[in-house]
Amino acid sequence: MKKKILICDDDQGILEMLEIVFNEDKYEVLTEGNSLRVFECIKNFRPDLLILDLWMPVLSGDQITQKIKSQPDDAHMPVLIMSASRDGGEIAKNAGANAYIAKPFNVNEFVDLVDKLNSEAIA
Repeated sequence: MKKKILICDDDQGILEMLEIVFNEDKYEVLTEGNSLRVFECIKNFRPDLLILDLWMPVLSGDQITQKIKSQPDDAHMPVLIMSASRDGGEIAKNAGANAYIAKPFNVNEFVDLVDKLNSEAIA
């Protein structure tokens, strides 16, 4: 069964690129450009992994992560935050994210990190 990944970023180019990278045999991908719709997407799509941009209009990735990690039904879901911000790693960690990757990122390293998070979620 394919693992489900929900990706939320306000940069359409990032969403399209990551959808191409992860829409292969082992992943089913849903992308969302509006951070306000993330919680509805989580409810309907039930992702195994959530990938968030840190800085988005209205709701930031750290705000979304804090809310998810405080919800009993969703707290187990791994969250990966990505950002070009120099302090992004610290902000992601403080929000409760399981992992952080800096933009611009190496696609192979990004895929390896996603595979690792998904395998840890199974264990």
